[in-house]
This record gives sequence, C-alpha cells and structure tokens, in this order.
Amino acid sequence: MLRKLMRKKTADIQLLDERIEAVKNRQIPNHVAIIMDGNGRWAKQRKMPRIAGHHEGMKTVRQITNFANAMGVKALTLYAFSTENWKRPRMEIDFLMNLPGEFLNTYLPELMEKGIKVEMIGDMDALPSHTEKAIKKAMEQTKENKGLILNFAMNYGSRVELVHAMKEMAEEVASGTLKVEEIDEGLIESKLMTAHLPEPDLLIRTSGEVRLSNFMLWQLAYAEFIFTDVLWPDYDEDCFLQAIEDFQKRNRRFGSLEGDQKR
Repeated sequence: MLRKLMRKKTADIQLLDERIEAVKNRQIPNHVAIIMDGNGRWAKQRKMPRIAGHHEGMKTVRQITNFANAMGVKALTLYAFSTENWKRPRMEIDFLMNLPGEFLNTYLPELMEKGIKVEMIGDMDALPSHTEKAIKKAMEQTKENKGLILNFAMNYGSRVELVHAMKEMAEEVASGTLKVEEIDEGLIESKLMTAHLPEPDLLIRTSGEVRLSNFMLWQLAYAEFIFTDVLWPDYDEDCFLQAIEDFQKRNRRFGSLEGDQKR
C-alpha cells in the first residue's frame, strides 16, 4: 500500500512538472491580481475563530508568492485589506493589522534570497504605526530586488484611488499647469497608485464570490477573470497553475476582431 501511494505521489509530481514546463513555454501573465477571500469561512467550517483562517491564509500568501515568482510572473497584487474592512469587529481588525508584520518579519530573509520586491498600494497613513513600520522596512530592504513585485493592497479602495487622481488633475487645471484637453487615459493612469506597474492580465478571486469589491476598477478593464470556489487557505500551486493554464486558453482581442492581440 505504501509503495502504491509513493508511486502515485511520484507520478503526480512528474505530471505537475510537465504542466509547469508546458505553461512556461506559453505566455505568462505579467501581472496577476488576487482577491484573497474565504479565510473566515475556512475557519468556520473547522469550528475555529475567524482569525485562525487569516493566519492560515498568510501561509498561502507565501506559497503562491514563491510559486508565482518561480513561474516568471512579474507582479502579484494581493488584496489584503480594503477601505471597507474597517467595519469589521475590532479584534479581527487588530489581528489583520498584525499579520503584515508577522509575515514580513518571518519571511523577509526568504524574500531577499528569492529577489522578491515588496510594495504597497493604499493609504498607509491610516494604518497602525507597527503595521506601517513593518511594511516600510520590507519595502526599503527589498527595493533593489529584481524578481517578482509582491504588491500588497492595504487600506485600499479603487474609488478612493480614482477620486484622488481626479482631485490632483483638477488642482493642476486650476493652477494652470494642466489643460483639460490634455487629460487622457495615459494621464489618468499616471495618477493611479499602480502607475509603475503593468495593468493586470489576470484577476483571481477565491471562495466562490463573483464581484470586484472595489478592487482596481480602472486597471482591470481588460484583465481576464477567474473565479474559483476554493477558499483562500486551501488555494495551492496546482490551483494557481490551473488559473494560468485557463488564462493561456483565452483569446484576448482587446476589442479587435483579430485573435491573440497584445494591448
């Protein structure tokens, strides 16, 4: 029985390796955005407190980050805490605000070893000082890394982001440094928090929910969407690989009638 299980495991690993090589020979999404959902439900199913699900989800962040980096993804944006999440119970918020420090302090040496660069979008000023300090420390220490950009969306809301961009342009028009006719898509994109990143090619949302929840509304205009019933703590390399395989089957026309067009 043991030999049979070992042979099956070896075969599964070989199949996974073959799939990875096949995927790498096709177009890898440059930027993957993930709405990490289902931590609370994962914990509830196991009769555990919600915070246990968030802690388990942190392990998934590490797993998917390393795999995405190995696959050649250039940027991975993770929706970690939205501007609406402040409505949650105080105890849960406090726990969530401690997670970035725990994650980054634990895995920073590994991120450095793998050349992963930590960044953040969102309003950092509203975060607790210990959360802000942990994120800034990781950003500073990894700023020269050339691998995957691990971009945390913390205290982030897309509508707030767009309002800030509009206000900045309005102020420039009022001061005479910008003409209304100069406002175009490129200018708006340059005012967004993601201006230095490529637009997401692929959005993944876990846990069976099918909505964007105020996440990167402008940037996701031409992204491919994949929704899965898998809860975030259960999301693994095989799930991520399947998402990329599905992405590679899509015919991305960007409004044209020709297949496989690049924007």
